[in-house]
Amino acid sequence: MTFHTLNELIAEGVRGRYILVRSDLNVPLDGSTVTDDGRIKASLPVLAKLKDAGARVLVTAHLGRPKGAPEEKYSLRPAVDRLAELAGFKVTLAADTVGDAAKAAAASLQDGEALVLENVRFDARETSKDDAERGAFADELVALTGSNGAYVDDAFGAVHRKHASVYDVATRLPSYQGDLVHTEVEVLRKLTTDTQRPYVVVLGGSKVSDKLAVINNLIGKADTILVGGGMLFTFLAAQGHKVASSLLEEDQIPVVQEYLKRAADAGTEFVVPTDVVVAEKFAADAAHETVAADAIEGSSFGAQGIGLDIGPETAAAFAERIKGARTVFWNGPMGVFEFEAFSAGTRAIAEALTGTEGFTVVGGGDSAAAVRTLGFADDQFGHISTGGGASLEYLEGKELPGLSVLDR
Repeated sequence: MTFHTLNELIAEGVRGRYILVRSDLNVPLDGSTVTDDGRIKASLPVLAKLKDAGARVLVTAHLGRPKGAPEEKYSLRPAVDRLAELAGFKVTLAADTVGDAAKAAAASLQDGEALVLENVRFDARETSKDDAERGAFADELVALTGSNGAYVDDAFGAVHRKHASVYDVATRLPSYQGDLVHTEVEVLRKLTTDTQRPYVVVLGGSKVSDKLAVINNLIGKADTILVGGGMLFTFLAAQGHKVASSLLEEDQIPVVQEYLKRAADAGTEFVVPTDVVVAEKFAADAAHETVAADAIEGSSFGAQGIGLDIGPETAAAFAERIKGARTVFWNGPMGVFEFEAFSAGTRAIAEALTGTEGFTVVGGGDSAAAVRTLGFADDQFGHISTGGGASLEYLEGKELPGLSVLDR
């Protein structure tokens, strides 16, 4: 793929021009408090570049999954307040997306200022499957830029969506790849072409069904796949073990069994936990104990036990594999890291990544939240992705609409 870059746009001259930027401000909230501002910080460099060049910056973004109409809990206000706090230049939020408030605010924008339009998903046309509906919304967004506008996609976390603010606006304006998207793509290329080996992939999270496509594409490419999180119990079941009340996707057992066989034939080794932390119930203060992975129903909690983390033996074995790798991709926590009692496995993986000399990538989403929640700094890793779903779809080999539309 060949893209026009942000630097090309700035070299052309942006002073006084309206530049529509798709940013990723989809951050986790606790009420009105941003609990992880990683995506906001990652969005800042492009906005600052355009501001310094004298552009009038219009920002589109989404937060959460509103149902095509305004919902206060999904307002971008908390994210924009944090953005303005970090930015050091004027950033305001329009009261709507393409309505009278947005039009008035855009018209009054000065050189070097930024205006964030309210959540694009407050308009049902943003995510419509109907090309004409999305196009009509895109036309209204484009109209805010006047006669000499341009579009910059800097929201890697949304490039796998064929949405109006990601795809359709890029067909209507001169379009450029933002620096964040450029970095993400370059990192993912390192994970798919000319990858330095040994290449270790660490997969966790709750459901194996969320990861099947990427597992399928990694067989024969990765040297080792380490399996943790809730998905590990489907792997254990596929090996014939009972998992008590742990999360299990029974319908995926045959698929996992097939993948295990294919991987062995293709030279990719799956490493499944040998011990797990089993709890009496799903709660932060639940009684718990560590048992062998093939003896979960033999715990004190019997068939009611629920696995909530990998055990220490597994964590140590995983860490050894990671430390010997030249490339590591990690997506998905190893357990319920939000509960201190079940965070040790996830912490061990993060520590191992910080201790390896190889190139390490934390695959966004819950993994990024986990490392920050557990006290790790972004610069302790080779790269922390801003796009969990987009990263996985890239690794699955899928075409990402938000990237393909920028291809020149």
